[in-house]
Formats: sequence, structure tokens, C-alpha cells
Amino acid sequence: MTAIIINVKSHPNFFSSWNYNIIIGGGSALVLYNFGGWIGYIGAVIYTFYLTSIGPIIWNSIKGYNITGAFFLGYFFNILLGLASVWIVAYAFVPGGPLLRERTDIVLGTSYFSILAGVLNYNLRREEFTKIKFSSCKIFKQTLTIITILLALSISIFIKRYPSEPFKPYNEESQSFTAGIWCVHFGLDNDMWSSETRMRDLIRDAEIDIIGLLESDTQRLIGGNRDFTQTIAEDLGMYVDYGPGPNKHTWGAALLSKFPIIESTHHLLPSPVGELAPAIHATLDIYGELVDVVVFHSGQEEDVEDRRLQSLGIQEIMGNSSRPLILLSYLVTEPLQGNYNTYVSEKSRVYDIDNTDWDRWCEYILFRDLRKVAYARISRSTITDTELQIAKFKLLNEDEKNDDDLEFYYGNHFVNEDEIDENLRMPQLFRGDGVRGHRYHVFDEPRYFAQHKWQRYNEQEQEQQQQEEHQEEEEENGQNEEGDEY
Repeated sequence: MTAIIINVKSHPNFFSSWNYNIIIGGGSALVLYNFGGWIGYIGAVIYTFYLTSIGPIIWNSIKGYNITGAFFLGYFFNILLGLASVWIVAYAFVPGGPLLRERTDIVLGTSYFSILAGVLNYNLRREEFTKIKFSSCKIFKQTLTIITILLALSISIFIKRYPSEPFKPYNEESQSFTAGIWCVHFGLDNDMWSSETRMRDLIRDAEIDIIGLLESDTQRLIGGNRDFTQTIAEDLGMYVDYGPGPNKHTWGAALLSKFPIIESTHHLLPSPVGELAPAIHATLDIYGELVDVVVFHSGQEEDVEDRRLQSLGIQEIMGNSSRPLILLSYLVTEPLQGNYNTYVSEKSRVYDIDNTDWDRWCEYILFRDLRKVAYARISRSTITDTELQIAKFKLLNEDEKNDDDLEFYYGNHFVNEDEIDENLRMPQLFRGDGVRGHRYHVFDEPRYFAQHKWQRYNEQEQEQQQQEEHQEEEEENGQNEEGDEY
């Protein structure tokens, strides 16, 4: 708004000059494209100001033309640029995709030079337009007033949205935490309605403290430039890491956490053929201990070599970490086969939350140096086409860290829910028919793991007793058959 008023009130030669358009417009576009972090952000702010400031010039330049034709061509060209902005990411799924693979420079450059064409049109027809009298004093007062109002509004919104107290995990008393992985398909449900409110409700009801959201990048034209990750984080009181940004040409990966994110590194895994695979490697402060969380989206099934290289990349990231670690991932592999054995290996030092769960292909939760408590799969309803997987963990105490009984901590010693402390149990809300179309499915209930070694021995005794009973039944059946034959 400030830029528009400055333009209207100032001499038209200023904003239509080539020095302004090339230095301010072109320079900020180059900074936006070539730099990340705060420098790239500053470039984006200046470029936004530039685009707004030349608005009146562009509007003036179409005077005398066929308005219908001008608007038709303008919107048509805008649609082409919108499609091009999709092609640079979706190159693996669209015709001619490789031509625009990761070519943000072509889209941004075409947009910028089209603007210069509009400025040129204005300069060629300058004499046809009425010049506005320049008054620097009046401009300064009006600009200062508008900036003051906007600043006051921004501060009031900031104060309203700023958290008044530290974020708290759902199960602080038990010192446990729940981690989840979910592919949310850009916050659009199966009927193409915005789904962030329903996503928020499920994350809250499942009491998830740490969640990886995949295909979360909606901050582009095709996604409506929405920011549903921040919306969910603010509503639930969570920290958020957006992962690799839209300028990295991925579908996005985000991390939401009730625990402070101490540091974070973003990765683009090797993808010589297919779509880029984003990953987040973050370190969280969980109850005073540093724990690494990796969020990762693997490539498509068709791109075999891509997925092999990506598995090696994630293996290296996990193997180089010396802290307790959780991998929240979309792996595109069958359990115990193929690249699974790269992710779960001696080099990565991570283990599957439940390697007996054979009915998986995409989502996996892997971990190390933590005590697993429970594992569950919750149906998606119509929010997306992918279920929500969650797992509950506890930190190891000093004795457990020095215990070399890996089979107990990483094995599958299942116990009944009534053998688990109530404050460690999964929410009861999703049992049976569940709520709002979300329920425990596949197993129809959470799977719980032994928290004490004596529970493992009880489990072995129960298994042995069941085997003996089964053997006795077979012997009885055999004797009955012999009697019938006799």
C-alpha cells in the first residue's frame, strides 16, 4: 500500500526509469533467487515492494487498448507461469517435465522481463498520460502515517499470536513422548477442501508431541501460498521447522514439535532421475536430553536408483549421529527387503519400531537408544490417502544405557494394555469405530512392548504354554482319528 501511494504521488519518471527497474527490480530478483536465509528474505521483501510500486504504471500503460483483450492475455500468461511453477517440481509426472526441472530461474526471469515489457510500453506512450504533481513533503507525511498504522497493526497481531507460556508435551508426568509420521498431500482432503483444521484435531487427539508432515509445501502458486504448518503449530503450541523451502524444488517436509528445536539441517538427497527427496535432521531438547529426529520422504517406486542412493544418504546421516535418534519416514519399500536393510543396518544403528508389521510400504518409524512403549496405526478418514503412524517412547536411564541386552530394548516383546501404566497408554478415543472416521486399524488396537524384563519372561512362558496346549490338542486330535479308523 505504501509503495502504491508513493508511486501515485511521486513523479512518474522515477518508477518508470530503467535505473529503478533494473537496479531495484532486477537486483532484488537476483538476490531472492541466489541467496537463502535472511539475505534471500530481504531480497524478497524488496522485490515485493518493487512489484507493488510499479502497479500504477502498468495500469496506466493499458489505457487505450482493448481492456477485455488485455485482461484475457494477462490472465492467460499468468496461468502459463503458474503451470511452469508446477512443472519445475512435478517434472517427474508431467509431459516435457525435464525441460523445466528445477528451473525457477526461467519462471522468475520470464515474469521479470514481462514486467519490463510493461514498463517499456508505458515509456513509449508517456506523453498520453497525465502527469501528477510532485510534492515530497506531502508524500512523506502520508507515507509515514500509513507505515505507522501498518506497524501498529503488525505489533498488535504479533503480541496476540506470541505464546504466553512455554509449550508443554502431552505426557510430561510420565516423561514419555509420542512421535508420528504423516503424508498430508498439501493440506487438501480427498474432496479438495482445506484439511489443516481436521489435521490439527487428529494430531491433538492422538497426543502427538513430535510429528513429521510430508508433502507439506503449499507456499507456491499451485498451493495457494498457504502456510498450514504454522497454523497447526500455533493452534497446538508447537515449534515448527519448515524443511527445504519452495526454492529447493521438493514437495516439502516439515517437523512440528512440542520440544524446543535446538538446531536443524536440511538435506536434498540424490535424485538423478526422479523428484527431489527432502530431509530434515533436527536436534530436540526432550526432557533435558538431546535427541535427533530425521524426517524424510523417499523417491517414487519407479526410480530404483534414486531410492538406493537416497537410502545410502539417510544411512550416513543417521550413522554420523551420536545421539538417540528417531527416523520419521516415507521409505517406499517392503519390510525386511531391499533398501529396508540399508535403513536398518549396522551402519545406521537404528531399529524398526515393529519389524513384524509386514503390511507397510510407505511410512516407517525407526529409532535407537530409546525405550519403545507403544506403536499404533490410525486410519486417515478422508483427510488424505495415507494413514497416521505413531509410536510412544521413553528416554533411557543411565543403567539402561549401559545395558547391552539389545534384544530386550529392540525386540518385539508384546504385552497387553493392562500390563502398561495408564499414563503410558495410547488414547482410548480411537478404539472401536473411533472418532470422525479415525480409528486404530490394521491391528485394531495399539501394540504395547514390555517395559520390564520380567514381562519378557512372562511372555515367553505364555508362548511356551500356548505351544504346549497346541501340541496337546494335535495329539488328542490324532488319537481321535486313530480311534475312528479302528
